[in-house]
This record gives sequence, C-alpha cells and structure tokens, in this order.
Amino acid sequence: MDLQLKDKRALVTGASRGLGYATARVLSMEGALLAINGRDGARIKTAASQLQSETGNAVYGIPGDIASASQVETLVKSAGAALGGLDILICNAGGPPPGAFESFDEATWQKAIDLSFMSNVRLIKAALPYLRESRCASVLTVTSYSVKQPIQNLVLSNSIRAATVGLTKSLALELGRDGIRFNSILPAWTETERVTELMTARAKANGTTVEAETARQAQESPFGRMATPQEFASVAAFMVSPVASYLTGVMLPVDGGMLKGTF
Repeated sequence: MDLQLKDKRALVTGASRGLGYATARVLSMEGALLAINGRDGARIKTAASQLQSETGNAVYGIPGDIASASQVETLVKSAGAALGGLDILICNAGGPPPGAFESFDEATWQKAIDLSFMSNVRLIKAALPYLRESRCASVLTVTSYSVKQPIQNLVLSNSIRAATVGLTKSLALELGRDGIRFNSILPAWTETERVTELMTARAKANGTTVEAETARQAQESPFGRMATPQEFASVAAFMVSPVASYLTGVMLPVDGGMLKGTF
C-alpha cells in the first residue's frame, strides 16, 4: 500500500534510538522529509546521516531537550524552517525512571511531568501554526499500554502518560475542525534500549539476570515475545499517513496481546 507520505514533512522527537528512530526510518523509506530530534547533538546528527544515507531522502538532525520549554520552541521553529512547514508531528520521549511511589520527591515528579507530559503540550502548541497550514496534518503521541493496565514499579509513567492520552483525545475533538488529526499509540514491551534499562533494574532488584527478566515479561504476550521497534514503527507510519485520513482520537495498543482487558 502506498501510504502517500512522499514529500510529507515530519518532525519526530526522541529519534536518536528506539521507537523514535525506527519510526523515522519507516517514514523516510516511504519518502517523507524529516527533522529528527534528540538531546545528544552528536548522536542525533549521526542518526540523521545514517537515515539519509540509507533512504536518499532529506533528514535534518536537530538537537534539543524537549523537557525544556525554551528548547521546544526553538526546535519546532528550526524544523519548520528546514522543511518549509510541517504536516506530521510525532511526540516521543524516553520515559521516567522506575521506582515505588514513596521513593520519589516532588522534584522528580516535576521532572517526569516536563519530560512525559508537558513536552507534548509544548510541542503541539508550537507546531499548531504549521499544522494549520497543512492539508494532511497529523499528530501522534507515544504513550504506553500502562494507561489501561498499570505496570508494577512504574508509578511515574503510569500516572503521567495517562494525562497525555487525555490531552490527545481532547485535542482530537477540539481541533478536528482545523483538519488536524490526533492519535496515540500505546506500546507494550518492545525491544528497545529503554526496555533493556528497565529489565536491568528488575534483575538487580530481584537478584536475577536481564535475560531471565526479559523472558518472563515476554511471556505476557500470546506470541511469547516482545515487539520489535519495526513493528511499532509500521503502525505509527500508517496512523500519521494521509491513508488514515478518517482516523482521529484513537488510542491504539500495539501490545501483542499483553493488554488483558476487552476494551
């Protein structure tokens, strides 16, 4: 299927590795023009160079911390200038640290809110002038299946990502008249660097190995494995593409059956 992404202009944050990089790669392979973002300047420039070399399509690496209000404003303006506008915004960021409720002080909560919620608010707000000029504007937030089924020892992520789902659904209703679609993907456990970090923390707490914790978690899926970043990215590319033009306000689990609820 042609996703009609050729020459569409997309900004993908958190794209130096993991889900963001995989999604940027699929978009670029489909012919989209990209601006990708990450906190580490050297790493995001390398990622942009790798993608452009592989796909032959323009990819601009723009460093910046999306937990910072001032840097978000600069990032979006830089992406809009480099691409000549924006059709697609994918809001993706690394998650907050694991831990029990009583282990976190208010400063840690605020840092997590800035990273996992306010980054979405600020990115969307800054991008709206560009998106309103597009004929196929689409925003995708990346949350977690934990908004439906909380994950043990991830109270920060469980709580804060739920706010992003509320934001996404609200904006789908509020800004649909402007022709802008808003959706979210709720991924379950996927083979990324962040998941390796979480499995490492579990192994340390339980006195086991990363391999044992990974295998145990994978068994929650009927497939008996975690997702690959490519499997997530393929769904993401479809959701932001013009082919999905009547899809908005959808909170879609990409979970391999790990979510046990009916709805």
